Amino acid sequence: MSAEATVRLPAIAFLGAGSMARAILTGLLHPGIEVDGGIRATNRSAERAAELAALPGVVAFATETDAAANRTAVDGAKIVVVAVKPAMVPALLEEIADALAPGTIVVSVAAGVTVATFESLLPESVSVIRSMPNTPAVVGRAVTGVSAGTRSSDDDLALAVALFETVGEVLVVPEAQIDALSTISGSGPAYVFYLIEQLTAAAVDKGFTPEQAAVMVEGTFRGASELLAASDDGPAELRRRVTSPKGTTERAVAVLEEAALKQTFDRATDAALARARELASGA
Repeated sequence: MSAEATVRLPAIAFLGAGSMARAILTGLLHPGIEVDGGIRATNRSAERAAELAALPGVVAFATETDAAANRTAVDGAKIVVVAVKPAMVPALLEEIADALAPGTIVVSVAAGVTVATFESLLPESVSVIRSMPNTPAVVGRAVTGVSAGTRSSDDDLALAVALFETVGEVLVVPEAQIDALSTISGSGPAYVFYLIEQLTAAAVDKGFTPEQAAVMVEGTFRGASELLAASDDGPAELRRRVTSPKGTTERAVAVLEEAALKQTFDRATDAALARARELASGA
């Protein structure tokens, strides 16, 4: 999104305010984004609802004190973001189904829950978009996959893309690929943070203070990412330039290759994909 552009979106309701919804919601509060009709949000606890209500332009409702909170939140909302735990989705959709105005776009961020499940529980006048954003939405650096439902129009999909473009990059993919995408970009920040965590621990083991280790490791990851973003070359070529023949980096990379990182990532992402399919089946 251009720094000069103003993005206008219709009224949005977030049902469930966990980490993912909070990431998207926070991104929508950045300058240059206007939500006509405002942002509504629901959460189970009154304490969390009060925290949300303190954000500019956000009206929040607590389901523990207001049984009609979700229905109130969706009243007049053009976009309804369903961000509750996957197991809670069917009951929530049954609760709000007759409160949704014709033409409402229901956007799912519930991992593993299919478009078919949503469409079977919602009126035919309501369209469904399935999405998988990631938590860097908080800083406007999300990567979000979106998939059209069988009842969604090109305009519905474009509006969902516009929503997620306010917090980063968007990939439109067939629903058959959305679970696989979630194992890469959806879970990916955790993989990166884990690598940073482990390299920081290695630096501490070599005698650096935790503060020094954090500067080295976090600065290196940040710098390498920015270098990649600014370069016309891919990661393999940039790695080659750092890896001098018979040098120290070459020796270190050889150890990493012996550890079969590619196969490890294959197993890790396959495990995540299997869990997404379990969630889709209600397990």
